[in-house]
Amino acid sequence: MGRLAGKVALITGASAGIGRATARLFAAEGAKLVIGARRQGELEDLAAEIRASGGDAVALAGDVQSEDYAKALVALAVQKFGRLDIAFNNAGTLGEVGPSTEVSESGWNNTLAVNLTGAFLGAKHQIAQMLINGGGSVIFTSTFVGHTASFPGIAAYAASKAGLIGLTQTLAAEFGPRGVRVNAILPGAVDTAMYRTKNNTAESQAFVTSLHALKRVGKPDELARSVLFFASDDSSFVTGTASLVDGGVSITRT
Repeated sequence: MGRLAGKVALITGASAGIGRATARLFAAEGAKLVIGARRQGELEDLAAEIRASGGDAVALAGDVQSEDYAKALVALAVQKFGRLDIAFNNAGTLGEVGPSTEVSESGWNNTLAVNLTGAFLGAKHQIAQMLINGGGSVIFTSTFVGHTASFPGIAAYAASKAGLIGLTQTLAAEFGPRGVRVNAILPGAVDTAMYRTKNNTAESQAFVTSLHALKRVGKPDELARSVLFFASDDSSFVTGTASLVDGGVSITRT
């Protein structure tokens, strides 16, 4: 029996990177999955891969900025599997980058809408369903950026991801008495498409690597295992945490 046997999990941002790796791991650990992202083709391929490996997954494409989409993902979980136990709100964007004095209002608003408001809307409806079930686990993808350190030119990203930590703590305090745990992971650099887009030269990748105590960037599978901890009963007495899974980037000064 896997660590998530009998559980139903919902994952956003599942078409690539950390979300895709987590969906595969959750399925291997026995969870039934509802996977969401903007790209229907990639989602369907992942769902087919999971089913071919003996798991169970359904896909629904959409935009996490839409509350209707948040509702639809939860409704699909209930319709297909009868309940919702785990939600990993992982969808995110780097957003508009550049000097803060030049960031557009629309760029700022869009970044917060995806990273922070989208996560809130997801959790709003996920938690409501979990309360019916008697509890569950909600996990957010935040980051060390804007928490232990930051970099020039990413104000909207840093602010939106830091906001997730406050959201995590508030939801944990609000719904802990009713059996819902809420936690956030704070990755360092992870070798995903977003990482490679921002660090598209050997020089920039070497610089980012050097910032980490482990002198390498993370792999999506490594982050997925940290999400599994929060999703499973292994973390039954853990809630309201902002957990650094950052390869030591937060403490490195060499």
